[in-house]
Order: sequence, then structure tokens, then C-alpha cells
Amino acid sequence: MNSSRLPAAEFDVEEVVRAAHPADTADLEPGTEMLRVLSPDGTMASGLTARIAGETVDFTPYLAADAEHLRSLYRDMFLIRRFDQESTALQRQGQLALWVPLTGQEAAQIGSGRALAPQDYAFPTYREHGVALTRGVEFAEILRLFRGVTNGGWDPRERNFHLYTLVLAAQALHAVGYAMGMQRDQLADPSLPPAASIAYFGDGASSEGDVHESMVFAASFDAPVVFFCQNNQWAISVPSSVQAKVPLAQRAAGYGFPGIRVDGNDVVAVEAVTRWALEHARSGRGPVLIEAYTYRMSAHTTADDPTKYRLSRDEQEWQSRDPLVRLESHLRSAGLADDTFFGDLDAEARTMATELRRAVLAMTAPDLADRFAAVYAEPHPLIQEELRFFEQYEAGFADEGKHA
Repeated sequence: MNSSRLPAAEFDVEEVVRAAHPADTADLEPGTEMLRVLSPDGTMASGLTARIAGETVDFTPYLAADAEHLRSLYRDMFLIRRFDQESTALQRQGQLALWVPLTGQEAAQIGSGRALAPQDYAFPTYREHGVALTRGVEFAEILRLFRGVTNGGWDPRERNFHLYTLVLAAQALHAVGYAMGMQRDQLADPSLPPAASIAYFGDGASSEGDVHESMVFAASFDAPVVFFCQNNQWAISVPSSVQAKVPLAQRAAGYGFPGIRVDGNDVVAVEAVTRWALEHARSGRGPVLIEAYTYRMSAHTTADDPTKYRLSRDEQEWQSRDPLVRLESHLRSAGLADDTFFGDLDAEARTMATELRRAVLAMTAPDLADRFAAVYAEPHPLIQEELRFFEQYEAGFADEGKHA
């Protein structure tokens, strides 16, 4: 049979996804208690308590809901979303090799990042642009990596914010090891301020052995570490329901430490819960797992097409839970911000985007020979040999320019 005469396959992507994962669309909030202060309609509760590991915990003292603070949280979320949009445009125009969007996860990142103390140390994946903002990393510094002009972009020792980790879940091991080091430093010098590390990872990375091993070590040594899982529902194209049949926060009980599930689109609740968890870790009571239940509104990366594996109706449902719209509704209804505030912020964001584009286009790649010097801390004979080969190879093209 001539295959060229076969009719083209016709199917409905939504029907295929629904048939493969019928439970995914049944309930957007399955499972355990969800901690929330700010409702999707913008209504804010006055307090927050919950049962955590068999005890009643009052998170109310950790809530920061004064007008100035709420406006600053909104500003951070607004700017990081505008940064995300501009970075996506730069990649589409060929100015970045790749981009990893965060749209939809602004509250989880800004809320948790703002909860960190200066002495705490954060270990991100490759998507924590919002946390980077709260740690003082410049937007252009973030894009140096995605522009391909550096292996990092900032000095992690200056920011207490580690370089992005591209190897899935490896940062969880780093965070626990660093926390154990801080623990020993504190024992050796009690005058040091108590500190904790925080490991960011997604629901996909939670299936990696590195995360399991990290939690075993953290529990065994009461390491001052917070595991912060942004459950954005999708490990690229695999839904979280395929990876775990129970809420991810419940896994903490198996390791012997508290697990908390918080509405990841509620920036106020995320900040309060993270403040409590960090204090719990710093005080020597051991690790905490936070599952921030949110949704990745955009693609996994700019090389991904989410229309191939998820339902448009789910995307529409989560749009009504947009973390920025939620906080804006509260600010307006409570009389804490007006059109002038939002207009000024929009103008600030446009200026930021213009300056960012100018900075990115001005970035030039370093001499490739310099890359050989960054492989090892000390000179290495094999690397030196490869450098000489590269230099000879490049020299072979020198005459071409003379005869062009």
C-alpha cells in the first residue's frame, strides 16, 4: 500500500488528553487542606491557622498585610511578569538561546523570596526569576546566562542566591549540604545569626531520587532547610496526578517533618507560611516541606508547546485565579491603591523593559578561549592541550579573510 495515499490523522488534542488523564480535570484542588488568606475574588481573611503535623499552628503573626507592604508585593509581581514577557519576546527574536517562563507562579516566588532573611541562602532551579528579584539580582544579570555569554550571571556569595541549576533536582542536594554546613558553623560560633537554606523545585523534580535523598539527610540531621515545591501541575507534559496519587505535601510525613500545602497564587499566605517554615528550620526544629499549589500559565520553555498536552479549559479556569488580578482586586476594593499607582507602575515596567532590551543587545560573547580557563580552578594539562588545538584550528582560517 502506498502510504502517501493514507488520509491525514485527525484528532482533538483535548479529547486525547482527557482520555489519558481523566482525573486531571475533575478537581483543581484535590486532597489536603489548602492554606489561603487572599481569596480569588480579592477578599482577605484576618488570620490563618492550620493543623500541621498534629499541632495547631497560628500563622497570623507572620502575616504582613499593611498597605505599603501589599503594594510592594504587587509591584514585584507586576515587574517580574513584565520581565517574563520581554524575555520571551527577546528569545522569539533570536536574542536569547532559550527562555524559561514563570507566568502564573509570581505569587509563589515573590511571597517565598520576600520571606527570606539576608543570612538565608536560596538554591533555585532555572525558573526562579521572581526569587532572584527579591534577592537583588538585576534583570540583565539573569539574561546573561540565556544570552549565552556566561555560565552564571551574578556572584551567589553577594546575593545569597545560588546560580541557576539546570540539572533537575540537583539543587535539593546542594541546599541540604549547605544547611548542614551552616548548622556546624552555628555550633562553632554561636554569635552567628541563625540561618536556613531553601531549595526550590517543581512537581516534576519531586519524582527524582535526589529530592528523596535530600529529605532523608535533612531529616536525619535536623538540617535547617525548607523544601519549597512549586506544584505548577505539569512536569513539562506529564501531569502531577501521574507522578503522585496524594498531595505532595503529604510526603513530608514519611520523612518525619512537617508538610504544608498553601495556595501558591496567594502571595500573602505564601509569604506567611514561608516565614514560619524558615523560623522553624533556623530554630533547630528541622526541615519543612512547602507545596505551593499553582499553575504554569505559559510553556515549560520557549521550546515547548503546551497545547499538545493540556486542556484549554483548565488554562481558562486558572486565569480566574491569576495572582496579580487577585491582589489588585483587594488593593482596589480596600482603597489601598488607585489608578495613579497602577499607571505609574505600568510606566515603570515599560521603562524597565526598554532598558533591559538595550542591555541585552549590548551583551557580547567573551573570547571562546576564555571558556577553557573556567573548566577547572587550576590549569589542567588536558584542557591546555584542547586550547592549543582550538587555537591552531582557528589559525587555519586566517588566510580566508585576506582573499575574501
